Amino acid sequence: MQSLTLFYDSYCPLCMVEMRHLKKRDKENKLVFVDINGDTFGKEYPELDYAALNARIHGMTPNGELITGLDVTYQAWRLVGAGWLYAPLRWPGIRILADLVYVKFAKHRYRISYWLTGKERCDSCIEKL
Repeated sequence: MQSLTLFYDSYCPLCMVEMRHLKKRDKENKLVFVDINGDTFGKEYPELDYAALNARIHGMTPNGELITGLDVTYQAWRLVGAGWLYAPLRWPGIRILADLVYVKFAKHRYRISYWLTGKERCDSCIEKL
């Protein structure tokens, strides 16, 4: 069975919305959710750079390959049966622009979260998915 480990930012309200949607759709348990702000993250994944993971979403494939950004988003949604929603973001031409937009989104995700949810940073979001 294919799987993907998702390293997510639980302080980000929009990130948490997406993780909850993924968790709800993950009927076959193909996704493993790892909160980079969790108490045990550093002990469980000492080889991973927190700052890099906090800059953009990361995922780890079963063979240990790290993928980032919209590649993670697409693979996660593909594994839960909704990859078609994000597939256009990986098409040549669109991919370059989508990746640039994602980098800007990731950098300003707390501010964007505030505009959309009224919460800039969500300490109360830190909870089990």
